Amino acid sequence: MTVAIVLLALFGSAWLLAVIEGWITTGRLSPAAPLYSGLAHLGRESILPRSLDRVFFEAAPVLLLVVAVLGMAVLPLAPDLIIADLGTGGLFINAALAYVLVAVIMAGWGPDGAYAMIGGWRFLGQLIAYSMLIVMPITAVAMRAESLVNTAIVGSQAGLWNIVYQPLGFVLFFIAAMALAFRAPFDLPTAEGELGGGVDAEYTGVRLAVLRLARLTLVVTLASATTVFYLGGWYGPLLPPWAWSLIKTLAVAVSMLLAGRYLPRIREADLMRWCWVLGIPLALVNIIIVGLLILVVP
Repeated sequence: MTVAIVLLALFGSAWLLAVIEGWITTGRLSPAAPLYSGLAHLGRESILPRSLDRVFFEAAPVLLLVVAVLGMAVLPLAPDLIIADLGTGGLFINAALAYVLVAVIMAGWGPDGAYAMIGGWRFLGQLIAYSMLIVMPITAVAMRAESLVNTAIVGSQAGLWNIVYQPLGFVLFFIAAMALAFRAPFDLPTAEGELGGGVDAEYTGVRLAVLRLARLTLVVTLASATTVFYLGGWYGPLLPPWAWSLIKTLAVAVSMLLAGRYLPRIREADLMRWCWVLGIPLALVNIIIVGLLILVVP
């Protein structure tokens, strides 16, 4: 029952996010638009590249979707609404998200196309830089909770959310989450203006529908992780705990969509340089500050 509820919340949030994305893009609010778009993809011919690697090409969209679902499996919507409350849940998130890179590389390599391959290798270069901006803020969050159990991390924020306790960690994690989901302005693997869609370029029909569902689901999973680690998870007045988790998750996901509309895309070299020169030192500073707070303030 718990599995069904969490999956319904995950894919329902992805559908709502698709509706909001369409509203932002076209100015028309159409709740049925994602359904029509999905049916349109199913009705179109799935064109295969001439010299593809069939295994990589077929597996990449499915793997990306599986990664997003696995990440959500250890994120609680309520104290008793979680698929797997692992003792190393915080680390599991980072381990699962590492396979986003595998899926994107497979999507870039599989079609044997220049633009797709460039997009995949761009993502590899980015991930080496900003993956530390995922794991290091999680380290600081776990330090305060004195646990890697995600329900315990939420419980540690009963009196004060981590966005207030460690705002620097929140900013770094949020930026890294946007880059991991390759949302604008970090959409360098797709980059329609210069790569014609990049890793998405060679996908059509049902494969493209699965890939787009996987990308939206990944955004929801990362938004849920941000909620668990920094926004107090299920804590909030009046409404039931699961409702607060969903409201906060959707708010974070929508903010990821909106942020990209007002920021220019940056060069991949600049992104990696900023991560190494500025992001990682700031993440270390955040860990030191949290450590000092733990020692000084009981």
